Amino acid sequence: MKANKNIRKAAGFTLVEIMIVVAIIGLLAAIAIPNFVRARQTSQTNACINNLRIIDAATQQWALESGQQSTAPVTSANIVAYLGRSGSVMPTCPLGNSAYTLTVVSQSPTCQNASPTSAGTHYAVLAQ
Repeated sequence: MKANKNIRKAAGFTLVEIMIVVAIIGLLAAIAIPNFVRARQTSQTNACINNLRIIDAATQQWALESGQQSTAPVTSANIVAYLGRSGSVMPTCPLGNSAYTLTVVSQSPTCQNASPTSAGTHYAVLAQ
């Protein structure tokens, strides 16, 4: 007769199985994280361009209603009522909460964070 021995197999995962799971998670993270960063940057650029469009439309509306020439200087105080925002607040750049630069009616507003070459900036330019 055979002796009936109680052999217990340890429950759990082996080191190799755990290492494979960690490697797979690391690979997925290496693929996903740059895409999330790129999507965030694109979203900030698009939000900035939208703010520039709103400011330009408000500038043109102000100039039209007040009979201003295309060379008339524009300030944020002139156009804040035409922005259509609650509380009449000038929008700020989502990248650095900086104000937009206004010059004259015929020129589009610009973002202070817009630079095609500098790190930590974006390239938000309103097409003329």
